[in-house]
Formats: sequence, C-alpha cells, structure tokens
Amino acid sequence: MRNLLLFAAASIFIFSACDDDEDIFKQDRLNLNISGLEDLGDDYAYEGWLIVDGKPVSAGIFNVDASGALSQTSFVIDSEDLSNASAYVLTIEPSPDSDPGPSKVHILAGDFSGSKASLSVSHASAVGTDFLSSTGSYILATPTDDADNNEKSGVWWLDPSADPAATLDLPSLPAGWKYEGWAVIDGVPVTTGKFTSVTGADESAPFSGSKAGPPFPGEDFLMNAPSGLTFPTDLTGKTVVISVEPEPDNSAAPFLLKPLVGMVPTDADAHTLYDMSNNAEASNPTGNVTR
Repeated sequence: MRNLLLFAAASIFIFSACDDDEDIFKQDRLNLNISGLEDLGDDYAYEGWLIVDGKPVSAGIFNVDASGALSQTSFVIDSEDLSNASAYVLTIEPSPDSDPGPSKVHILAGDFSGSKASLSVSHASAVGTDFLSSTGSYILATPTDDADNNEKSGVWWLDPSADPAATLDLPSLPAGWKYEGWAVIDGVPVTTGKFTSVTGADESAPFSGSKAGPPFPGEDFLMNAPSGLTFPTDLTGKTVVISVEPEPDNSAAPFLLKPLVGMVPTDADAHTLYDMSNNAEASNPTGNVTR
C-alpha cells in the first residue's frame, strides 16, 4: 500500500508539472485583416507590435505583394502578451533588421476593445492624422530660368497673387515621415522634392534651372530629364500629386499615402491657380486585428 501511495503521489506531481509547463508555454493566435498596403520591395518589411504594459512586443513580420495581399495573416503569440496587449502598431522596418525595437515609421495603429483593434493611420501611435481635411492648389510656372516660352513645364504650390503665399494646408508629420510632390509625366512619376514645411523650399531641385526658386514646394522640369522623357515639357493634361513618404525611403515612386491629387486641365494657363482633390479616403490603408 505504501508503494502504491508513493506512485500515486509521483504521478500527480508529474501531471501537475506538465500542466504548469503547458501554462508557461501557452500560445494563441493574432489574426490580421488589413487592406491598402503595398509592396515595399526587398529592403523593407512590415512588422506588427503589441503594446504590453507600455512596451512594444513584436507580433510578426510580413510582406505584401503587388496585388496588396499579405504574405501572412495569422501569427502565434504568447497568450499572456496577447491578452494583456492594450494596442497594436504596424511599422515599416529594414529587412534584414538589426534593431530589435520598432522603427519611427508607424503606419497603422489601434487600441484593443475586447478581442479586436480597429487600425487607422490617424491613431496617435501611427501617422496621427487621416489627411481628410487637407487641401491644396498649384500653378504652372518656371521661375528658375529666364525663358518665357516654357511656363507650363513647372509646378509650384504657391499663390502668386498673395505676394506669394502657401497653398497647401497639410498637418505636421511625426518623425519617420515627409511629404513629397510629384508630376506624373507620360505615366512616369517625377519628384518635385520632399518637404516638411509648406512655407519653405523643398529638399531638392534636380530638374530646375540656374535661378533660385521661390521658397515653396515645387519644381521646374527643364533639364536632367529621366530616361524616356524630354524636358522642357508641357504639364497640361498631366497629374500632380502630394504624397506622404516613409523616411528612409527606398522607392522612386510615390508611396501609398496620396492625400492630394490634381488633374491639370488640358487648357490650363500658366500662373493660374488650380485646386487639387482630396484623395485621402481612397489611399489610406485600413484594417483590424483580432486575438
């Protein structure tokens, strides 16, 4: 009888230890349902983060193909971290990435309510705004040369009748993001430069003439034309865009966030103000995560 009791006690201890081990290593799944993201190329990837007790815990890395499909939508997560998470944040990270923490480029975030977190760019832990109230207008002009026969070969976000004045109404961006202007010429997006202030010159003028441009975002397309294009050009009938770009940025094309888009009228006149359309609702990614 004594031996039987000892065996029973040992069995209880073994099963109890197994149960404790299962509790320690218990895992659950986090499921993603996100649309509107784009392929980041070979050098970057998306990474999700759970905010647990105020600290980020990695919740999986994935890529997106040319059609917008996620390479992975379900991730095995430590159950305690998952149940204690207050929020989910999606970042853009270098690939490979030597830094174990999140980058400054936060694109989507949401707070958990029960088992679900609805994600948006406007969350304070993401970009912080949805751009839905952004407005802008532009003129065609080439102020960086002395010629007057190519005035429709440049675009500037300024109002010449106001001495001049800024015409972009855009929110300030957090670290990790910059604005960039574009002209889409014969299907080729050509940068007008990155900027963080609508009342200062942008960061580059790769195609402008020898004269200094006005202290506003914009560009003259007069020289150094990309392959397949000829400068000067005529921007009538073309498209101009203001995008929001991750920083650092490894793409020569506009990022998915394009809050303002303008179709230049085919009969547009130089030095005349034309309004852009708000495109934020169509370009903002959205989604949710469930635990």
